[in-house]
Parts: sequence; C-alpha cells; structure tokens
Amino acid sequence: MTASRSSVTGRSSGSIGSVGSVGAVGSVGLDFDDAELEASVRDGLESVEIALLASVRSDDEFIGEVAKHLVDAGGKRFRPLLSLLAAHFGEPHSDEVTMAAVVCELTHLATLYHDDVMDEARIRRGADSANARWGNSVAILTGDFLFARASDILADLGPEAVRIQARTFERLVTGQIRETVGPKPGIDPIDHYLAVLSEKTGSLIATSAEFGARFAGVDEHGVESLRAYGEQIGVAFQISDDILDIASETGQSGKTPGTDLREGVQTLPALYALRDSSASGARLRDLIGRPLTDDVEHAEALGLLRSSEAIAQARETTLAYADSARAALSALPDVPARAALEALTDLVVVRTG
Repeated sequence: MTASRSSVTGRSSGSIGSVGSVGAVGSVGLDFDDAELEASVRDGLESVEIALLASVRSDDEFIGEVAKHLVDAGGKRFRPLLSLLAAHFGEPHSDEVTMAAVVCELTHLATLYHDDVMDEARIRRGADSANARWGNSVAILTGDFLFARASDILADLGPEAVRIQARTFERLVTGQIRETVGPKPGIDPIDHYLAVLSEKTGSLIATSAEFGARFAGVDEHGVESLRAYGEQIGVAFQISDDILDIASETGQSGKTPGTDLREGVQTLPALYALRDSSASGARLRDLIGRPLTDDVEHAEALGLLRSSEAIAQARETTLAYADSARAALSALPDVPARAALEALTDLVVVRTG
C-alpha cells in the first residue's frame, strides 16, 4: 500500500481553490503538475458554478433564496471536480459535461437539506442550516425542489443518463434507510457502516466520474474504470472526514471537531474503538456508546479516541480504499488527468495525517 502514501507536496503548479467571483469552487486543495489541465478544469468549474446558480433560481423570491442557500455557502465541489477530471480522458469541452456535473452537485445539495432535517443539524458549512433558519418542512421541500431541477436537466441529457441517475438515487436512499435502521442481527457494524458509505457517498461520486467520462465520449472500458475509481475514492474521502472530525484541532472537516461524538454518531473510528474488548479501552467504550452532552466527558472521549489504536485502524481502512481507487486508474491512459486523479488519491490520504 506504499503507493497511496506518497506526498502531494512540492508540486510546481497551482491548486484548485477559490476561483473568480463565483465563490469557493473545487476547494479540495488539489495541486496540478500540468498547467493546461489546471486552466481547463478551473474554467470548467467556473462554468459549472454559473450553471449551478442558474439552476436554483426561481420566480418565487423565497424559494430562490432557500434553494441557493447551500450554493452560496460554498463547499468542496468534489463531485463536479471529479466529473471534469474524468472528462479529460475524452473531449471535455461540452455543455453536456458541464450540465451532468451540475446534476450531481444538485443531487448532493438536495441530500444535504434532507440530511440536516434527519440529523436535526443547526449548522451547515459554517452557516445556519436551512431547517434551523426556515424549519423542517421548508428544508425538506427545498431538497425536493433541487431534485426536480436535477431531473429537468437530466431529461435533456437523454434516457441513459436518467436511468443512471435513478439507480444512483435508489442507492442513496437505500444507504440512508440502512443507516437509519442500523445493522441487522449478526452483521458486523463495521461492514454495515462501510456498505452504507458505498451507497450514501460512493454511489454519487461514482456517477459523477461516470457522467464526466460518458459525456466526453470516453470508451466503455474507460467509463467503468473511472466509475470504479469514483466509488472507492468517495468512501475513502468520507472516512477521512470521519477521522478529521476527531483528529483535527481546526475543523478541517467543516464541522467543530468532535461533533459526531457529541451527537452520539458512531463513525468508523468509534466503531473500531467499540470493537476493542481490552480493559484499557473500557472507559472509551462507555463514553462513545452514548451522546456526550457534557463538555468534560466530551473532551475526555475526544482525547482518548485521538490516542487510540482505532484512529490508526481507520487510517489503514482509508489507505485500503485509496489503493483500490488507484488500482482502478491503472488501465487508463497515462495522461495529465490520470496524474491529477492520482494526486487526489494522495490528498485524501495525506489530509488525515
């Protein structure tokens, strides 16, 4: 697994961060070795952002305000970035690639409105969540509004795109239901959790890569390789966020460190800690087995988890998914876009320390 441990530091070209006047675009901090590819992706992200803003407009002023609430809040734009990179294995400069990337981001944003209602979240991307500001009903309906707009765009992309999106949405919903219900008796909670991540997170990121490649005219073998890459890197990225929620002192994950612990959400590091049956881990198991509303207990649990073997195990799992993602790239042509995807794989690993 040494390949995915390599550093992405020291690259000579720039990185995709804030772009122009349209907000934080593609802010995953990806460095590029190839200036031409960087410029093309940057232009592509600009086009996606403009189209994304247009897609959430409404003649009703209130609906328009709520619908663009999370667009204005920014975000990594990870899915459009992956669509654009995948498109560079073919002909990337087409309206279809741009609009397919918009569909994926709209779908992602719609799920955030719904997730925040289910989680009773108060903050999203550093701002009040839609449900905190306007109430649960408005937030749910706004998510539905964004799904409708994504479907409208899909209709112009053709029946195959509609079918792919429908199957992706089925996986998203299936993952959410399985997460809500929890693992069935006899099912390993860690296996269950990783399967949920594949459905809830990996599926849409896989489709983002597939759409970018498909609408750029990449051959079917290349499309499948990029789809496989997207699924694996999507799970790796989500696990890295789980780790950052515990290990970060600065809220790199976009949340206050330890938010999952405070809310009693058992992400992968916590699940590994709960599996530890040693006497030394008893106190940590007691703490993370329940919501931690007490600040002293929360700080204690955070400290114990940061120094536990569970964090190392979660990092190893991230590496395993990153290695699988890298393997999916091996059959693709050795072009600058492949190097950028390899750098993105490195970044997912490096960001967890």
